[in-house]
Amino acid sequence: MPEGAKTVAKNRRAFYDYAIDEKFECGIALAGSEVKSIRAGRLAFGDSYGRIRNNELWLVGLRISAYDQASIFNHEPDRDRRLLVHKDEIRRLRRKVDERGFTLVPLQIYLKKGIVKVELGLAKGKREYDKRQSIKARDQKREADREMRERY
Repeated sequence: MPEGAKTVAKNRRAFYDYAIDEKFECGIALAGSEVKSIRAGRLAFGDSYGRIRNNELWLVGLRISAYDQASIFNHEPDRDRRLLVHKDEIRRLRRKVDERGFTLVPLQIYLKKGIVKVELGLAKGKREYDKRQSIKARDQKREADREMRERY
């Protein structure tokens, strides 16, 4: 995450289910009431993912709850949102997604200089035994850290 940015939400499930190959930042086209809901932390990743449609990058499945004070001008919570990325970047991502079987997964949403940004990850799904290995490595690291604390 860039320096000076404030994390609003992290998608912890993505790091468990996917092996992240590459990370990149992109903007997101939002309505005013959506920005206020995000600042309040009222969003859920669920099964959200990135999709390339008509040479545009879209974020599908991200739920941003309705903002209570927005009255009749409120947004639809489950709509697809356009991500703001350069065309060259979209072409490069399309090649990787189509040829190598990668998936675009949102990793975190944060505020950078007051603007909402999304960190997307180019990821491959983990198999069950990969997940078990990740859990085992995490537990071993936790145990080693505990031993170091007890000694010193």
